[in-house]
Amino acid sequence: MKKLVFIAMIVLLGVLIVNNSLTVQYLAKLKGDSTFVSKKVDPLYEEIRSKAKDYAVAPIDAKIDPVWKAIPGINGLKVDVDASFEKMKKDGKFKKEKLVYKQVEPNINLRDLPPNPIYKGNPEKQMVSFIINVAWGNEYLSPILATLKKHNVHVTFFLEGRWVKNHPELAKMISSAGHEVGNHSYTHPDMKRISAGMIRQEIQKTNEVIEATTEKIPLWLAPPSGSYRDEVVKIAAEEKLGTVLWSVDTIDWQKPAPEVLINRVISKIHNGAMVLMHPTDSTAKALDRLITEIKNKNLEINTVSELLSERR
Repeated sequence: MKKLVFIAMIVLLGVLIVNNSLTVQYLAKLKGDSTFVSKKVDPLYEEIRSKAKDYAVAPIDAKIDPVWKAIPGINGLKVDVDASFEKMKKDGKFKKEKLVYKQVEPNINLRDLPPNPIYKGNPEKQMVSFIINVAWGNEYLSPILATLKKHNVHVTFFLEGRWVKNHPELAKMISSAGHEVGNHSYTHPDMKRISAGMIRQEIQKTNEVIEATTEKIPLWLAPPSGSYRDEVVKIAAEEKLGTVLWSVDTIDWQKPAPEVLINRVISKIHNGAMVLMHPTDSTAKALDRLITEIKNKNLEINTVSELLSERR
C-alpha cells in the first residue's frame, strides 16, 4: 500500500514539473522554438499590441435612410497582433504598412432590416456595380461581354423572364462568363400598378426560367423602369429577393454619344454607386473607356452582391 502511495506521489510530482510554465519555456528554448517566449517579452510585440487600438476601424451598421432607403453596413477592421508581429519580426521595427487586419462584422446587416429598396452600397466602400437590364438589345451583348472580359470585370445582368425563354443561349453566355444574373420581371410590366398576385407570378416565373436556363438562383429584383410600391418590395423579400434600383443612370436608351454617356456617369460616380445600363450601341461603345475612368478613381467594379455585402 505504501509503495502505491509513493508511486502516485512521484507521478503527480512529474506532472506538476512538466506543466510548469517555466519548464515549458525552458523546453521551448532547447527546441529552438522561441516564438512562445519571444512574443511575451519582445518589445515589438508589445508595441504592436499597444498601438492596435489606434488603427482599429469600427464596423458600420446597415440602416434605413429617409431618402436612400436601405443602406448596407460595412465591416470594421481589427489589427491581428500575432500575424502583424510575424510580418515585422525580421526587421524588428514597427511599420504600419505591415499591419495585418481582421474584418469585424457589424451588429446590424441588411437582412436584419425590414424590406426596403436599395439604391446604393455603403458610402465607405470603394466599389461600384453596373446594373445591366436586359429585355432587348441582343446585338450589343457580345461586344459588352467582350469589354467586360478584357477588363476582368463582373457585373449583374437583370434578365426579363420572357427574354430568357426566347434566348436561352444568350442567358447562358452571360452566366457562363461569370456574371451575376438577377430578376427583371417576366413581361416587363409596371409593377407599381399590377395586383399582388401578378407581382408574385412575375417574380416566380422569372426565377424559375432563369434557374432552369443558367442553374443560378437570382438574389435580386430590379423592377422595370424602377417602378414599385412597398408591396412589391415585401413580396420580393418573401420570395428571397432584395429589391435594387440605382443611384447613377446612363440614360443610354436615349442613344447619347459615348462621350456624353461617359461624362454623365463620371460626373456622378461615387463610392457604392449602382450604375443603370442597357445593352445599347451607346453603352457598347462607351464601356471600355468608362471602365478605365472609373478604375482611375480607385473604384472597384463588381456585382451587386459583392457591392452590398459587408466585406471591405
